[in-house]
Parts: sequence; structure tokens; C-alpha cells
Amino acid sequence: MEKIVEIHCLEHIYPDKTKIEMCGIDLLINQGEKVAILGPSGSGKTTLLKHITGLLSPSSGTVKVFGVDPAKEYNKIRNKVGVVLQNVEEQLIGPTVIEDIMFSPLNYGFSVEKSREMAEKILSELDIIYLKDKIIHYLSGGEKRKVALAGALVMNPKLFVLDEPFSGLDIKSQKNYVQLINDYAKEKLISVVISSHDVELMSSFADTVYLISSRNHVSRKGSPKELFSQPEELRKYNLEEPAIIKLFNSLKENGIDIEIPLSQEEAVKLLIEKINC
Repeated sequence: MEKIVEIHCLEHIYPDKTKIEMCGIDLLINQGEKVAILGPSGSGKTTLLKHITGLLSPSSGTVKVFGVDPAKEYNKIRNKVGVVLQNVEEQLIGPTVIEDIMFSPLNYGFSVEKSREMAEKILSELDIIYLKDKIIHYLSGGEKRKVALAGALVMNPKLFVLDEPFSGLDIKSQKNYVQLINDYAKEKLISVVISSHDVELMSSFADTVYLISSRNHVSRKGSPKELFSQPEELRKYNLEEPAIIKLFNSLKENGIDIEIPLSQEEAVKLLIEKINC
């Protein structure tokens, strides 16, 4: 399987001498893999993503995205990478939704007609074509995030990078948004990396989870089931296990031998099987 992102012993020193060091575990993202970077605020999640997108260059260590150093050769890969920033206001530049999403295709030299066709296609695929002619300024927070998502995906990237994408969204909107990303990534075989501190949302989304400690080290790697079923370990990173896992761990502690689920649907299935035994 193609390696999309490879990061080895990353260290970054900011102008104010703040040092972010991530030498605990190498970070690897394969084709079609969905990766969650979890950790408390200030642990270095955003710094890590900025290196993947070429916005920062490491003080030491190596960063490879599609085989090149993104800080030096981002132009070679920019059409392969889609990005949604934590503050989506910074990347919504068009007066209307359709004009905003047409911006990238036009910049790549596509005609106005082709750019409009591409914009309408991604809006339809994300089921938000109804926003096409809306003025960006008047959109809700959730709608702006969906438009930013469409803008990031309009060029059919192979890697999708999201920095704290659920900030400011209510619980229902968060679930809808992560489902939207999940469905699209599966259909297009896109690699996804998300920085977050939301264990609940990532438990049923990510294939692989990296935990970053407050000491700025990528210090644990595993599947959601492996890591999220270890509450004491999670608390070292200021994280709590998902509610479903907490419930089923309690059942185990009380003598009920049952597998640990990651989603409500899986939990219901396991309970029905247990009852019918």
C-alpha cells in the first residue's frame, strides 16, 4: 500500500524558542487510511499538521508527503492535498458559495465553465447543492464548515487534512460532519488525518490513532479499540474513554463477559447476542 505521509522524529522550534518535539513514534499514513491525532491543547497537534501541509519546516527530523518535503516542494503535491483549517473563516474567500469553490479550479487554469461544473459536482456529492448561490457571510457555522470541506475536495485530493474540524459545532452537526467525511473518504479512497481531542467522534471514524502527550511527544499508536479501552492510559493525555466503552468496561468489571464496542450500532448488536445466548 502506498505511503502517503511519513514523519520521523520531528522537532520544531518557534521564534519565541518554544520547542515542539515528536520523537516518540514515527507517524505513517497509508493510502485510504483514516488517522486521528489526539491530545490536549498545546500538545502540538496543529504544529504537526502544519508540517504535513508545508506551512512549517522542521528544525530537525524528516517530513515526507507523497515522497517529497512539503515545506520545500509543496507545488509538486498541492493538487493532491485538501485542507480544512480550524478557523474556516480564513479559507472562505468567495462572495457566494459557488464562487468560493470555483476559486481553486480557476487557479489551476480550468475554464469558468469547467470550474463551475467541478464546483457543482462536489456540492452535489456532499449533498449541499442547495447552498450554491448563498452568500458566504450569512451561512451558519456548520454550513461554512461544509463549504470549506467542498472547497478542499473540489480538486479530488488524495490526502485530506483537518485541524480541529468540529470546533463550534453542536453534537448533532459534529456527527453529521464526521459522517460526511467518512462516507466521502471511503468512496474515493482518500487518506484522512484529523487533529482532535474528541474521543467520542474518533472512536468509530479512525483506523489508527496517535496520542500526543502534553510533553509534545507522539507517544502511543494503535487502533481506537486498543487505545480507547485503556481509561488509565487515556487520562495521561487528558482524555476520557468514549461513553459506550466506559459502560461496557463497567459491565466487564461486574462479571459480564462481553466484547467492547466502538459504536452504538455495534453495542446494540452485542447486547442482543448476549441476551439471546
